[in-house]
Amino acid sequence: MNRGVFHLLHHEHQARYDKMFPYLWAYAILLALAGFVMDPPANIFRGLYTIITTEDALITDYVLVAGPGAALVNSSIVTAVSVGLLYAARDTLNGMTLVEMGLMSGFSLFGKNFVNIWPILAGTWLYTRVRRERLAGNIGIGLMATALAPIVSYIALDNGWGGPVQGVLVGLAIGFIMPPLATYTYRIQNGMNLYNVGFACGLVALICVPLMASLGADPTTHYRWAKGYDLPFGVMLGALCVLLILGGLFFSRKPVWAAWAGYRRLLQTSGRAPSDYLRMFGPAPVVVNAGVNGLIGMAYILLTGGDLNGPTVGGILTIMGFSAFGKHAFNILPVMAGVALGSVVMDWSLTDSAVQLACLFCTTLAPISGYFGWGYGVLAGFLHSSVVLYTGSPVAGMNLYNNGFSGGLIAIVLYPTIMAIARHRKPVLQEEDYFDQLEGDRPVIPPAPRTIKSPQFTQRPGPSRAARLSVSP
Repeated sequence: MNRGVFHLLHHEHQARYDKMFPYLWAYAILLALAGFVMDPPANIFRGLYTIITTEDALITDYVLVAGPGAALVNSSIVTAVSVGLLYAARDTLNGMTLVEMGLMSGFSLFGKNFVNIWPILAGTWLYTRVRRERLAGNIGIGLMATALAPIVSYIALDNGWGGPVQGVLVGLAIGFIMPPLATYTYRIQNGMNLYNVGFACGLVALICVPLMASLGADPTTHYRWAKGYDLPFGVMLGALCVLLILGGLFFSRKPVWAAWAGYRRLLQTSGRAPSDYLRMFGPAPVVVNAGVNGLIGMAYILLTGGDLNGPTVGGILTIMGFSAFGKHAFNILPVMAGVALGSVVMDWSLTDSAVQLACLFCTTLAPISGYFGWGYGVLAGFLHSSVVLYTGSPVAGMNLYNNGFSGGLIAIVLYPTIMAIARHRKPVLQEEDYFDQLEGDRPVIPPAPRTIKSPQFTQRPGPSRAARLSVSP
């Protein structure tokens, strides 16, 4: 294929994926409308002030501290900011874009706000200036690095040490170092932890929190957990999921059978990162997958006696975002079953707030289930349910993607162990460099169904965007 034809096809596909922007803006507006339905404007504006002036380490449920309306409007603003930055940077739109929207909108219900994200984003922009790189290739990592936004809030609000200036400077430093760090941490997890940036953020928090404590601060974890919002959030989420499923099946400009066949093919993939389902299967199966996964997450919380509030709704939105990049019903259910199994033999209950979050965010290890089989997925979820309860304490809740940090530890231990065992039974298993260039948006060929070996991707010199982005909480 000559260069002219290649560029023609690239721009054609780029134009097609650019059509996502109106839907992303519509999503941000929908969040705002839901907020104004749940609370009057006066309460919302008062709640927004409370959000930006409150220390927001884990677990700080904005629904409890500011009301559901303010929490949803904050999520709307953060989502709109994210969409605007992607548009301004001319970032390539693909499945990762939907991941970023799920993360930013979800975690804006419990930890991120429209003020504390800016220093970290500015730090990533500064990194691109120093390195003379395009912002488009790094804006995604900057958005997900806002998992450490509670550090900015803590220091800026002068909770023992610091002030606004110090908070901004620390945020700049975090945003600056995150792109190269996330590139490195991706290599050691072998695509088995979807929340790669969460693992990288955990390492940074392990350095920042002791330094803050040595300077006189005393960061601690929080417990702000709203109850009694199951009905409004259940109706809102349920309607969104049903709308996505119906939209994917009947309003995607494809025959219903084609959309359903694509979804069935999607269910046969391992989900090992990077697995860009949007480029592999198109929008219709991805939208259906997001709706189904959202219903699974909501049903899991309600059936186990949990609560629908800021953190759990944020977790469900995260699962829905990753429905475009590695998660589907067949690889998340075994991991979630592992958490449920842990509740039978461990000294904690599924109704504990931290465990409810673990039930949702344990799906970061879905590739283990999809790649090695459901038994290993159950094992991964079982281990994760206990490890995650203790990884938040050393970082004092400053890493919002704490499950990503825990998932990274488990992936680093389990992957080589399982590989050593599975090689004897399945000689086709081979370790490989798993980098995929996500700079483009051209469709990619999905792996053959029901195969344990992942597809081979062409590796190019230098760190790939997948290495930096795959992925966060």
